Amino acid sequence: MVLLRTIWNNAVRWGLLGFTPLFFLLVRAAVIRFQRLHKSYSVAGREVVALQPLDLTIASGEVFGIIGHSGAGKSTLIRLINRLEEPSGGRLLIGGEDVTALDRAGLRGLRRRIGMIFQHFNLLSSRTVAGNVAFPLELAGTPRSEIDARVAELLARVGLEQHADKYPVQLSGGQKQRVGIARALATHPQILLCDEATSALDPQTTASVLQLLGQINRELGLTIVLITHEMDVIRRVCDRVAVLDAGQLVESGPVAEVFLHPQHPTTHRFVSEAEQVDERELHRSFAAVGGRIVRLTFLGADTYQPLLGRIARDTGVDYNILSGRVDRIKDTPYGQLTVALAGGDANAALAGFAAAGVHVEELRQ
Repeated sequence: MVLLRTIWNNAVRWGLLGFTPLFFLLVRAAVIRFQRLHKSYSVAGREVVALQPLDLTIASGEVFGIIGHSGAGKSTLIRLINRLEEPSGGRLLIGGEDVTALDRAGLRGLRRRIGMIFQHFNLLSSRTVAGNVAFPLELAGTPRSEIDARVAELLARVGLEQHADKYPVQLSGGQKQRVGIARALATHPQILLCDEATSALDPQTTASVLQLLGQINRELGLTIVLITHEMDVIRRVCDRVAVLDAGQLVESGPVAEVFLHPQHPTTHRFVSEAEQVDERELHRSFAAVGGRIVRLTFLGADTYQPLLGRIARDTGVDYNILSGRVDRIKDTPYGQLTVALAGGDANAALAGFAAAGVHVEELRQ
């Protein structure tokens, strides 16, 4: 779906509908590809590995999340994309071009195609909102008339058209980040990098900024690479995710799969934090109830179907809900329940859930 959406957006933007062969030559299935890319630093004569050799592909037009705790290597990874950090080895391909081999002129061209949003906004305090958005266009030598039109367009897109003449000190944190987003979009980038873009914001403002990023992704077809230490941010806006731990890629895949069925202990901790699940308390509750304990995962329209009650009636089982949540992963509803089943025909109940498309994970037989 991500690739199809990108194809449509780019077709409309470039007027290529009806010219299918040419169009498909222009659209690439993978915009960013890491090939054994790694990074080390020399500290007091000692080599410190920030990022171990990594293979990863980020598809065109998707929102790709990179999550890890402090020191995991996620900031290093995102800064390798625009070569704010120089790799120690390996290759990085963007649109088939080897970024690691670019000279100064090629690097300047690359950075014009990549916008970046920073955690602490990095706005110029001496410039107005409009002046901050105009700054990268001025550096690129864009004519003044074009700058004014582009700035007005971008401020309208991020909802700040009434604040063009204000200075950063007069803005809230969310407004400052919207200026940062507008500035990052100024030069019509193909890729947008978000370096902990919401970590300095309160939850309500975080939600509005993530909604804006999702809208930009849908309407412009931009590839967005977002780093964070919060799984809830990944859940709200990303299509796929990579999990880093101590500089190593430990898990990756579609957000629904990684979020609902984490495999690595680090991923499991992130999910538990996002779901606000106290694992020790949950396992203590296991000892307080009898029967088989299972985790049921509902995805999509099945989330809102009364399957649990119907299957319990059909099979004669009693159920006790130990924990659960119903929410959304980006635009897709999901539900996840941990239940104890007792009495009746538990095997038939589990088979009924599986036949209805519910993912069943048995925690205690």
